[in-house]
Amino acid sequence: MNSSRKADRTLPSVVYFYDEPSTPSFRIGEIADSLKQKIPDLDVRMRKEFFSFHSHDLDELAKNLASTKVRGMDELKEESEPLYGEIQFEKRALNEPLRRIMGILYDGFRFQKVLRDLIPKKEMHTGCAHIIFTNRLFCTYEKGDGRYHARVIMCGYPSVISTSGLVEAPAKPKEFYVMKQKYAAMGSEPPIDELKETIKGRFIDYDDENLTQALRGYALQALFYHATGDPFCKDNNCVLFNSHWQEDVINAQIVSGQLCFVHEEMLKEMVGS
Repeated sequence: MNSSRKADRTLPSVVYFYDEPSTPSFRIGEIADSLKQKIPDLDVRMRKEFFSFHSHDLDELAKNLASTKVRGMDELKEESEPLYGEIQFEKRALNEPLRRIMGILYDGFRFQKVLRDLIPKKEMHTGCAHIIFTNRLFCTYEKGDGRYHARVIMCGYPSVISTSGLVEAPAKPKEFYVMKQKYAAMGSEPPIDELKETIKGRFIDYDDENLTQALRGYALQALFYHATGDPFCKDNNCVLFNSHWQEDVINAQIVSGQLCFVHEEMLKEMVGS
């Protein structure tokens, strides 16, 4: 997901990477190394978890984060006063960066703004790119079907990539949902772990060893957005492909793991310039 801007095909001189410590299989160093291999002169600077790195007023930040929470998937989130319990939950989460946050959705654009407001102004210019990895699950509202959709990435200033979004946003193989519906029709609770076993290898799950490799391509999407204004590719074998299905993620990011010819040449041109 991205907002439009004028394309100038200029890579940033500095990229700040923010770690996500609650996902054991996530190895941010490997993603940074893969970018350095493609762009040798890129200055990649590693930072700890975003909220732990940037100083902030804990009470105010907890309230701001709680205010971005989505309460209903079928209703556009309007700005509202968060509940006391929601604010306290965010305070605990901020104090425990190793804790994985599950079952909460955040409005992607409002969440992105909360992050942006914490970045020093001296680092908010076109020469800097901030790529933040988080376990929080964010979504955007689509007017076409009148509901929120979970996302893996929000490109912009900063770009935000969700490890939980990689698992939850792209749809699993269709038979997974067919089996879920059959259980629901019988009035039974679907045995999720058993259903996942039937499609093993065709989706990325939490703590999946493929998670880091898959997210390399999303980091490249963030850089292409920064340089060109367009992070995506229509070629389903390119790591910039905007995958809506888990099998497409695996094909683009794991099986292929490469840029298409057009984007590879584009990157060479940007690196050379």
